[in-house]
Amino acid sequence: MKTSKKFNVKDLFFKILSHRAESRCLIIFFFFISSVSFSQSITSSVDSTQIKIGSQFNLTIKAQGIKSSDKVVFPEGQFFGPLEIVESYPVDTVRKEDKLELIKKYGLTQFDSGRYVVPPLQVVINNKITKTDSFAVVVNNVVVDTLKQQLYDIKPIVSVEEPFNYEWLYWILALLAIAAIGFGLYYFIKNRQDKQNKVEEELFASPIEKALNQLQVLEKKELWQKGETKAYYSELTDITRTYIEEAVEVPAMESTSGELYESLIVAVRQKNIKLNRETLERFKRVMATADLVKFAKSKPLDFEIENDKRIIDSFLMSLDKAIPRTDEEAENQFAEELKRKKEKKQKVQRLAIPLGVMAFLMMIVLTFFFVSKGTTYIRDKWVGHSAKSLLEGEWVTSDYGDPAIIVSTPKVLKRIVDEKTQNNLPAHIKGTAMFSYGSLTDNFSITLKTIAFKDTTQLDISQAAERELRQAELLGAHNMVVQTDDYEDPKGITGKRAQGTFTALNQVTKEEEKMKYMLLVFAQKGGAQILWLISREDDQYATEVMDKVLDSVELKKAIPND
Repeated sequence: MKTSKKFNVKDLFFKILSHRAESRCLIIFFFFISSVSFSQSITSSVDSTQIKIGSQFNLTIKAQGIKSSDKVVFPEGQFFGPLEIVESYPVDTVRKEDKLELIKKYGLTQFDSGRYVVPPLQVVINNKITKTDSFAVVVNNVVVDTLKQQLYDIKPIVSVEEPFNYEWLYWILALLAIAAIGFGLYYFIKNRQDKQNKVEEELFASPIEKALNQLQVLEKKELWQKGETKAYYSELTDITRTYIEEAVEVPAMESTSGELYESLIVAVRQKNIKLNRETLERFKRVMATADLVKFAKSKPLDFEIENDKRIIDSFLMSLDKAIPRTDEEAENQFAEELKRKKEKKQKVQRLAIPLGVMAFLMMIVLTFFFVSKGTTYIRDKWVGHSAKSLLEGEWVTSDYGDPAIIVSTPKVLKRIVDEKTQNNLPAHIKGTAMFSYGSLTDNFSITLKTIAFKDTTQLDISQAAERELRQAELLGAHNMVVQTDDYEDPKGITGKRAQGTFTALNQVTKEEEKMKYMLLVFAQKGGAQILWLISREDDQYATEVMDKVLDSVELKKAIPND
């Protein structure tokens, strides 16, 4: 009877397998589901269940049977229940055939004695939540054996020497600097006044020196070269008339050219000035030419103007040498020249002394502050720091592009319009936008790009990040160090992140600058957002600016066309 029953069950089983295909498929399906479900598992463990107050123990969570395409999110925070997280270690990856094992460790502690429980923690694998085991941990007091460890009285308060107060020294140095600046300004103003009071004496010790100096000034103006021939001849004849009036003592400024010539003939004869007639005739022709230019709008040729200038130079020098002078007059003129040169040298020396003292005192002040405060203090407090001013200034929160990125920045981002790109968009792209502040080698720069699709296309964020990095190299970034990973911030924003360093040529200083960067690519159905943050590698304030920008990022959903 038993044998018959066994045969019937077996027969029934084979009949199901052979005659009902749907039952067989159902069995295979449940077998497949169970194999997939149990291929991924989460295990957890602690390395100690008893610790002393303040000691650390490690919690280890392992995710096994993970594919490279799976997304695993481990728990984060400052506390796991009543236990404080001392350190969250990076995820270790172990490859086992075609699967991965992800190992996440946490260092935990507690500073009060008692029994505590590590609560079940959530691990998310492809949006599926799996909880870890809970663990009880006993935190023991530190036992002190007063028989072996002797107790001592509380130590009395120890007096500490008061640190040196530099404030009074700052005041002394400031007063010295003010005194030096005042001393220098006094001599500068006094020297300027003396120069104005003695300008005539200094520049025009003799009539011929005055005339030659004025002729040099006239040539530097290049009047006739600019077409101002009338003005050139007017100044040329005025200089000549002034010299004749001062040296020969004839009323040259009030006389016509003809009257002046006649007066010169008389003065040459009466004062025994040995000037030949040919020199006087050449002077007369130049004065006549000047009258034609000034009153008849005559326009001499260039070589004629240059020849008239040479005639006047020669005439003045010949006339000055021909004027008879006594030995006493010659000695007085020579002594006056020596006196002028000596006074000029003394003025330079008087000005050099206060300037030297002022420079020396300023050097002492700067050296003292460099030594006592350091370059960072001077740069931050006195000189200023562009990235620090950005950090401490008023920030602007706005949304940019479509789909929009809401972000806070130290300055309003400027829209960059590329008409060539906008006019040649692919058929599936509705529009693009780009906004930026700063350049590749500034203390801090930010660039923001958005792409809106006409349908539900979703951008490949890995390929997009690679394109952006290649574009940066085309713009001048080289020696790029790149580290890429998946990005997720505390707000739940996810995307692809690339970060590292590069060098770029500063177009102002013509020197290579070491820069650090962070590239974030966010994608959703119907749109994408790209964010570049770049700063100098050694600038701590720029790093704080980058962090503040990242904390403010919010994404708006794309709205594709129906």
